[in-house]
Amino acid sequence: MDLTIKGRGHSSFMMAKYSIKLKFNEKQSLFGMTADKEWDLISNQRDKSMLRNYITSQLADILQDDYSPHCNFVELFLNRNYMGVYLLVEHVKVAKHRVNLPKTDSSFLFEKTRETDENDIYFVSFLNCTFNIKYPKVPQEESINLLKTHINDFERELSSDSINLTDWIDVEDFVRYYWIQEFSKNIDGAFGRSIFITWEQGKIFKMGPVWDFDLAYGLGNERVMSSCDWYVRYQGWYKYLFKNETFRRRVKQYWTDNREYFQDLIDSVNSASKILKTVSKSEFNRWPVLNNNKQWPFVDSYDNYDQSVNNLKTWIKNRIQWIDSHL
Repeated sequence: MDLTIKGRGHSSFMMAKYSIKLKFNEKQSLFGMTADKEWDLISNQRDKSMLRNYITSQLADILQDDYSPHCNFVELFLNRNYMGVYLLVEHVKVAKHRVNLPKTDSSFLFEKTRETDENDIYFVSFLNCTFNIKYPKVPQEESINLLKTHINDFERELSSDSINLTDWIDVEDFVRYYWIQEFSKNIDGAFGRSIFITWEQGKIFKMGPVWDFDLAYGLGNERVMSSCDWYVRYQGWYKYLFKNETFRRRVKQYWTDNREYFQDLIDSVNSASKILKTVSKSEFNRWPVLNNNKQWPFVDSYDNYDQSVNNLKTWIKNRIQWIDSHL
């Protein structure tokens, strides 16, 4: 098939096994997923269980997020060289079967980020957040100013403590997104990067889709490795949202109503790890990092693949217990 292939991501290039973007000349349906030209191959090298991105996508889908990128495990050969186990994922973009927005100059998919490339179209907001516009792909200055003005107006209201939330945000959507990030203690989830947001003129902000969870569930820096403590609620927009009593009450109720789905992640880990156990031998022969904890981003060490899976399950169980007792 005719396609272009290139490395993708910012931190991905810290590793020998980097992530990849595919762009076909014609739309392709891969492994039963809806046909499209753009796909991502996620290396998951920092995650020795190779499961964190996969189970988070499943969780978001079960929690009825508007769109959670579909994915499938593959073994990759590049120029006939074995590259290991990758997660083939739908590239986040505006399209009917992905982020479903009207294709107009006043509909936006944008990302809260920390890094920008020279071709990115971005701005810094009232609360000093860097937002990278993903759609429209080539926005006019008028469109950029429309989004920037609306975000700045929202952030002024948000930081004033007198905001009427339903005028600005989809509260249920923000609460769901919060819990996925907070539960997993995703290192980027504290309003760092890979935070996707959508807005249409005349409507309200919505969060998502979820993306980039290879440094989550106990992987990352010292703040996120522990299954204890709150993390996301003190950062970015959420720092101000949690000053709102209505929002705090809805957050608490959401956990009570949906706790079982977070607990069911253990079943997702069990079923997916059975798929990966055999191919993990080839993966770690190609990339012998299982017991490497000497250099960032490798912070955990295991004798075998099963240990990495058991560590993930233990962290999830402990996280649920901590949240239950501190809700």
